[in-house]
Amino acid sequence: MTCVLYVHAKGGPPPSHALARVAAKATVHLLALAEPPASIAAELAQWCASVTRTVRGEERDLVDVIVERAREVGAEAVITFSEYAVVAVSQACLRLGLRGAGSSAGLARDKRLMRIAWDVHRVPQPRFRAVTTLADLQAAAAELSPPLLLKSAWSAGSTAHQVIKTPADAAGAWERSRQVMEESADLGYAELYVPGAREDFVVEEIVEGDARGWFAGEGWGDYVSVEGVVADGIFHPVCLTGRMPTVTPFTERAGITPAAMTAGIQDRIVDLARRAVDALGLEDCGTHTEIKLGADGRMWVIETAARFGGAMTVPQVEQAFGIDLVGGLTDQLLGRDPGWPARVQDARDARGASGSLVVLAVHADGTPWSERRTWRTEDIVRSAPVTPGNAFGVVVESSLPDGELVPEYDPAAGANTMAGLCTLSADDPQSVLDDLAAVIDAMPSILRAPRTRGSVV
Repeated sequence: MTCVLYVHAKGGPPPSHALARVAAKATVHLLALAEPPASIAAELAQWCASVTRTVRGEERDLVDVIVERAREVGAEAVITFSEYAVVAVSQACLRLGLRGAGSSAGLARDKRLMRIAWDVHRVPQPRFRAVTTLADLQAAAAELSPPLLLKSAWSAGSTAHQVIKTPADAAGAWERSRQVMEESADLGYAELYVPGAREDFVVEEIVEGDARGWFAGEGWGDYVSVEGVVADGIFHPVCLTGRMPTVTPFTERAGITPAAMTAGIQDRIVDLARRAVDALGLEDCGTHTEIKLGADGRMWVIETAARFGGAMTVPQVEQAFGIDLVGGLTDQLLGRDPGWPARVQDARDARGASGSLVVLAVHADGTPWSERRTWRTEDIVRSAPVTPGNAFGVVVESSLPDGELVPEYDPAAGANTMAGLCTLSADDPQSVLDDLAAVIDAMPSILRAPRTRGSVV
């Protein structure tokens, strides 16, 4: 059987989903740059012929480590689903002569280079400036039109985001964003290969989104993501994922596949996604392209990644459309024909709808919970107020262990303060959206306050 080196790091789809599907296509050797979730420890021996763990902070070049291990196991493909390992894996594949995202993978990772490439190709996006110092930020804040959003050029999960309403806000935003990047690195949510990545930032104008007229229903957020793949340099859009409104400033809360849109509207969005992906010159990789929706049909590209969407995006696509993105990419990297869809899928092609919810300690309107709560999976599954017949669950490997306190939501830390990940499936996307909204409202009541000495619960 063919052999694949699977490079695991933080982020991406749940490892249990991805590893099982790669293992169905080839013998898997796991190179763990971060410790795999404890909940799947027993399954690793079933999925993986070997598991090699790197030592955090070791001085060896990461690409050298990947190349050496790939040669040791005779890997015919090297694959990762982590944003933080994309550049290292793409460089390793180039050195090994294997298929991968290619030499321009960094354009889909560094938000500064990404936006410059889009400017060259006239892809609509917010006005921006690259910044590496406070002086750069202050100059940009005086030039661009507020409000502005400061973000790390290498972050993911809406971390290190700071809104700048006036130039006077620049110094505080700069300090807080840099602090969050250091905290994220301690948690393992940081670029693993590029030196000095924590010092690189971009500031951009905040465009005004408007979901009205885009969706066949109410309650949707003003942006979508286009899930796809680049195969032999050609972009293949697969489907769209709709969103609930973000939590201040722009932390993602929930995604629903498929998006509740007409085919005509969806085609317009896909055309813009194609322009954005094509501008980056990628070769063989998954893609995840986020697009902001505005009034009067206006759109702006937010960002593109040379990997599939994180959280439950990949499992949602499989449940909704029966398309195994992980298995397909594995086949692609091994030189096989995955049979990518001839056209983008929409609600007419779906066998149902699937969504996921990031649990944050805030109400629907973004205000924080009044007191801390204790995470308990059983309580959530038993008490979630979902429509009869709809299926609800908790992704244990992406959630806190039972008994731990739900973190207080920190707008600057974004997804770093998530407590858990829930899933919901139904016959149609609007039903998923409505049920997830009900779960958000009920969550503070479902979870109990922490026990104190002498208390009875």
